[in-house]
Amino acid sequence: MSKLPLLINWFKEHKGTVTAFSGGVDSSLVLYVSKLALGEQAIGLISNSESLKSKDFEIAVKFCQKHDITLKVIKTDELNDPNYTANPANRCFFCKTHLYEAMIDIIKAEYPEYTILNGTNLDDLGDYRPGLEAAKNHDIRSPLAELGINKKDVIAMASELHLETAAKPPSPCLSSRIPYGTAVNSIRLNQIEQAEYILNQFGFNNVRVRHLGEEASIEVPVSDIQSLKNQFDLISKDIQDLGFSKVLIDQEGFVSGKLNRVLHG
Repeated sequence: MSKLPLLINWFKEHKGTVTAFSGGVDSSLVLYVSKLALGEQAIGLISNSESLKSKDFEIAVKFCQKHDITLKVIKTDELNDPNYTANPANRCFFCKTHLYEAMIDIIKAEYPEYTILNGTNLDDLGDYRPGLEAAKNHDIRSPLAELGINKKDVIAMASELHLETAAKPPSPCLSSRIPYGTAVNSIRLNQIEQAEYILNQFGFNNVRVRHLGEEASIEVPVSDIQSLKNQFDLISKDIQDLGFSKVLIDQEGFVSGKLNRVLHG
């Protein structure tokens, strides 16, 4: 049974909403349904910072244009925050704090009485996500999680609504490719983005390039590893041209959140 009516009904108690939008399927669903329920009182907001892939920013902008949703674009300043750039295990807390504080300033000035939302779903609550603490500190609402809607439900509803983001692979921020304790800066973020773009050009869509100092470690699904090996000479040369001395293939394959393993001993 679809949970879509439940989600639409959630918005009825709100005068208007501003959704922290990333272009991913979770926040796309929240933003789209907010527009169904509230019309012009549904706003999206995205931070076009260095840690967001330019490709994901373009997807987000096109999504809002297609569905006639107002999108506010800001640029948060986390790369000037030493708490963030030191890349501690709770890096996401500082990033989301910058985002939510900027959103609150905008809401107070332009959309008083609107509620700030994010795309956190029920499954996210069981993962290590320091950004959730920042959301709690700033009274950000999470309609998906509040209604017990998990990732499987999200994809089902997005498909039901024919949203173009329904099949979009997860794309966390570029900083998540840098091991904790290694400084985050614009040079490293750009290297990661360009390396993943190279892999996209060779036909690999679900990829991660982990920035291991002088080395770039490529993760693709296990089913794609042989294809990657077949094209590796060309790919590794292009990636080395970005400033890496060595390019590796992670034989384990693509695993979301792999760098979080150090946190669990």
